[in-house]
Amino acid sequence: MILVDEAHWPWRDRLWCHLVSDTSLAELHEFARGLGVPERGFSGDHYDIPEDYRLRAIEAGARPVTSRQIVEALRAAGLRRPAARVDASGQPRTAAP
Repeated sequence: MILVDEAHWPWRDRLWCHLVSDTSLAELHEFARGLGVPERGFSGDHYDIPEDYRLRAIEAGARPVTSRQIVEALRAAGLRRPAARVDASGQPRTAAP
């Protein structure tokens, strides 16, 4: 099943939300393509989509859920990727000596 959370993440003067699958990445990619979401919106285990895509996603069959439910669904499906570990400049963090 495809899930979408609330649009409450601000970026570039817009609010964004997350689009995920609780089944497979293949299902997620197929659904996103159907909505016309660019591949660059994929972030390892989810798509970041702008608020105006959210209603379209729901009309196409995505289930509206909370952000917490998104994380729980990804973990339960074994699809959750760890958060990126980068410093303020975007470079990977190294382990402390």
